Amino acid sequence: MSDPTLHLVSQQAESSVPIGGDDRGFVTFFEGEKSALFRALCLVTRNRAEAEELTQDAFLRVFERWDRVRGMDDPSGYLYRTAMNAFRTWHRRAALGLKRTIGLTASDDRMMELESEDAVMRALAPLSPRQRAAVVLVDLLGYSSEEAGQVLGIRAATVRTHAARAHADLRKWMGASHD
Repeated sequence: MSDPTLHLVSQQAESSVPIGGDDRGFVTFFEGEKSALFRALCLVTRNRAEAEELTQDAFLRVFERWDRVRGMDDPSGYLYRTAMNAFRTWHRRAALGLKRTIGLTASDDRMMELESEDAVMRALAPLSPRQRAAVVLVDLLGYSSEEAGQVLGIRAATVRTHAARAHADLRKWMGASHD
């Protein structure tokens, strides 16, 4: 990925961690996860700059706790949960800001240049943030509803409900027949 902002986290990690030993594992973890997390957050937020910020924030939080996170069964799940928690916090603040102001900032035009993601982003746009998160985690990233529930901090049944409602809404909006 050529996003210079994401490389700041990698540079921070490399300059802060001694070279060698288990501590080098964070850099490897970061390099292996950054692109997928960034893409997922782009779909959830519909804004490239916000996705970059959330990605950095999530990795910095994981880095601060790396001594505990590296021993977890699923450090990636912890990373995604951290990112989704940061997104929910951001979303709540944005909703509060919307109540206090007249308008919201426009979504990032550069995102629309990515043809392969354009159709997905447009289809997901009308969904609620929770529905979008459920669809991205379950349908696009292949998480089970249980795993997605852990990432989002909700029950697996709630993930399935959000995803089912999102699928029904998508069928309705796309003019497909309801099964």
